[in-house]
Parts: sequence; structure tokens; C-alpha cells
Amino acid sequence: MSITKKFSFSILAIAAVVCGLLLFTHTTTAEPEIIITSTDSLSIAECNLEVPYSPLPNCDDYEVKSKKIKWGENLAVILHKKTQLPDSIIYKLIDSTKSVFDLRNFKANCRYELFSDSLDNLRYLVYKHSITESVILDIDSVKAKYYKIPTKTVKQIRTATIESSLWNAMIDNNINPMVANELSEIYAWTVDFFGLQKGDSFTICYDEEFADTVSVAIKKVYSAVFNHNNEKFYAFSYSQNGNEGFWDENGKSLKKSFLKAPLKYARISSKFSNSRFHPVLRIYRPHSGIDYAAPSGTPVYSVGDGEVVAKGYSKSAGNYVKIKHNSVYTTQYNHFSRFAKGLRKGQRVKQKQLIGYVGKTGYATGPHLDYRVFMNGKAVNPLKVKAPPVDPIKAEFVDDFNRVKQLQILELGQNKKATT
Repeated sequence: MSITKKFSFSILAIAAVVCGLLLFTHTTTAEPEIIITSTDSLSIAECNLEVPYSPLPNCDDYEVKSKKIKWGENLAVILHKKTQLPDSIIYKLIDSTKSVFDLRNFKANCRYELFSDSLDNLRYLVYKHSITESVILDIDSVKAKYYKIPTKTVKQIRTATIESSLWNAMIDNNINPMVANELSEIYAWTVDFFGLQKGDSFTICYDEEFADTVSVAIKKVYSAVFNHNNEKFYAFSYSQNGNEGFWDENGKSLKKSFLKAPLKYARISSKFSNSRFHPVLRIYRPHSGIDYAAPSGTPVYSVGDGEVVAKGYSKSAGNYVKIKHNSVYTTQYNHFSRFAKGLRKGQRVKQKQLIGYVGKTGYATGPHLDYRVFMNGKAVNPLKVKAPPVDPIKAEFVDDFNRVKQLQILELGQNKKATT
């Protein structure tokens, strides 16, 4: 049976990731007892499960109950709470599982299925650890088995033109939507994903992992070119001194000292303005930042390395954090629903480190992030801040980088010879 029917996991996994793009704004496990090495002999039980994991008999023979692991639950808790099995069987099942899977790797929010026969006798419990891995508890034989669906890696070179949104460009061209996430990570410092336009396009070269015909992961990205506002932005993967990163055609790092935005995939609901009508105070006043509308709980990250110089609550800003990055720049983040665990004043933070979550505390009519940038103590428009990149390709690597770059340019199908 094909495992292609259950592609819905991709939609669930990236729903939060792409919502902003829709708006055109921006441990080692024990040795398994059984490892499946060929899909030819598998009977994949789909059973309306969220994803196709388990090589089990035809699910028409069973009543299947699908559940999600809650925080604080482990296998012992699940077996005691959700089954009528005697303790002696439960202990044997747990003991058998230890030989095929590290029980400490059971994860909250993963799903498991209970398979019962027509007499309401539990026959199997299936724990789905990942898109390709599952642990099967066979109640009759009181034995655990570990299954891994085989995968293959395919090198992809994909091109798409944006007609309405980056998300739709992925769907229209049958590209795994997680590629949108890869592009946003690579170009976080150079392309404004909140301002994409019709006619923008990209070409990207990457490895994609498949289980049968189902895409399960985007692996290494080799290179990309993003055409935005009639300008080409190249990205070439290269490692110097063991530090892998992405570089432009001139050997400059695409990673800059500030992120373009402190959160992924939201929309700008209010821009920097000297006179904006305040929705709560009902008066016109300056708005010294940018409002990003996003669902409550959306993670917010520091746009650069720095020190937390303020963390607290004010009537207008609600829960806020202020980070000093250097002698020139400071950033502030307002209206958090809550702070990142352990965050404190005086703490050093890294670029892209979690600092809090979107909320609507303080003067806010709905969940959003009010993001502000201060240059020499004066509020400036965050969208106009241009930060320098980190160190470029070093002299001793330039020739090798140029060699790799030219190969990647040809692979991308770009009729251009770029030189450093």
C-alpha cells in the first residue's frame, strides 16, 4: 500500500510557519529489534492516522483511537491511564520497549494509536516518534518492535515565480512548503519577506529526503538565488575553518548583525510614523516602531547579539524587553504574553535567541509585537536600518570559494560568471 495518502502532516507542521507569507508580508536510540529495509513487503496501516507510520494488518479489522501525548506523560502513565491491561502485562511491555527504543525519547505532542479488536480487546499500541519511525507494542505477544521506513535523498533544483505569495508559489510548483522556511532562514538578513512582490522569483538547489514518494525533510541547501525588487541575491553554501554558512557572490556573509525581523511570518499591521491614530488612546501620536500582527504565543527572537538592559512591565508597553547590542543600537520588544524562561536583566543573548512570546499586554487591542530600534538613543525606522555583515570569506579561502561558487551558479542555471 502506498504511503502517499497522508501528506497532511506537512500542512500541520508548517501552518504557523507560512501564515505571514500567505499575507504577502512576510539522542541516540538503542539498536532496534526490527528495521524495515524495503517498502515492497510493507502493509502500511493508514487508518485515517495523521501520518502513515506503522506496518500493521489492515486497519479495517480494528477500532483505532488516536491520541496525543501530554506533557508529563510517559509510556507507563499512558498504559495505566488509557488501557485496562493488568500491571503484570504493562511492566513486561515497558521492559520489552527498553530493548528497542530509549524511553526517555518519548515526546510530548507526538501521537499514539490504540488498536482494538471487535471484542474491544487492545491488540496494539503504536507510538509515532517521527514521520519515519514508530514503536509497535504487540499486546498479544507482549513484545515491542521498532520500525523505520526507509528513505532516499534526492538532489533538487527548483524554480518558482511569485504570483500572489511565497506559499502559493510552493504549492503551485509542487515544492515542499518547508523550502519557504529554508529560504527565510538563508535570506533573513537580506530579503524583506514582508514585502515580496508579484514577479519576484527564486531558484534553489537542495537535498530532499523521501519515504517512498512522501517528502519527509529538507536536508542540505547548496545554493540559491532570489530575485527581489529586480535585484538578484545569491546564496552559496561554503565552509571555512569548519564554520559553514551562506555567502553572496562577493564572498560576503549573508548573516548580518541584525535580523530583518524579530519573528517569523507575521504581517506588518502598523508602520513607523510620526503621527498615527492610537487604537486604544484614540489620539494621534508618534509610533516609534513597527507592529507585527501575529497569533498569541508566536516566538520572538533577539535580532542580534547583546545584553538585556531592561525587562519588565509598563502600562503602555505591557511586558517588554530592551536589548543593547552595541554603543549605537538598542532594540525593544513590547506586549509580550510572557518572557522566555530564565530571561533576566543583565543577561547576554545571542542573535535569534528566544526572548518572549507575542501577546496583547499593555495598550493593545489584539495580539502583536511592537518592535522598536534606537540609534544613539533616538528611535529610528527598523525597516531602514542597514547593518554590516559578519566577516567575509578569508583570503586563504577565496580561490576555493570561487571554484565552488562557479559550480553552484552553473547548477542553478544562471548564465553568469561571478567573481570575487
